[in-house]
Amino acid sequence: MMPQYYNQKKRRVKNGPSAAVLRYDEAGSHEGPQVVAQGTGAVAVKLMEMAKEHGIYMQEDASLVGQLLDIDLGNNVPPQLYSVIAEILLMIEEMDRITK
Repeated sequence: MMPQYYNQKKRRVKNGPSAAVLRYDEAGSHEGPQVVAQGTGAVAVKLMEMAKEHGIYMQEDASLVGQLLDIDLGNNVPPQLYSVIAEILLMIEEMDRITK
């Protein structure tokens, strides 16, 4: 079988959507954000449906999701991604403040 290389757009068309779920507890331990769920295709669609049902904010960033899918479930996000995750958390906090 010949290996096939795809850019992210073509990869999404072939595999369907991708999603990763992070958990971060400021008051808890001093560990970074943790990957608690991830998937592609039907699993990703279900994760996104569940997030919408529970009013959980979602951020669309294909390159970030690609990196998060490479992390084993239950592991912390590597420090190299902290700045990107921090920006998303700040955006969510701002959105929360506006809606209240």
